[in-house]
Amino acid sequence: MDKKKFAFTKTNYILTAIGMAIIIIGLLLMTGPNCTSEYFEPDIFSVRRIKVAPVVTLIGFLTIIAAIVYKPKADKEDKEE
Repeated sequence: MDKKKFAFTKTNYILTAIGMAIIIIGLLLMTGPNCTSEYFEPDIFSVRRIKVAPVVTLIGFLTIIAAIVYKPKADKEDKEE
């Protein structure tokens, strides 16, 4: 039976799912208490919300880009055809 040629393999989908999970973790790290007009929350300027979370989110986006670009090595059967 002839295999259909898909653009993505199982590895691409796994890497994409990992990247999505990393992005969600980064966005969750950005959350926290908010300020109101009566109360100022100094936690909005914490290192976690300003530096760590955006870096984690960026790593997630880069992982998704790598998942899209990733091309697995061709099998022996594919080389012969």
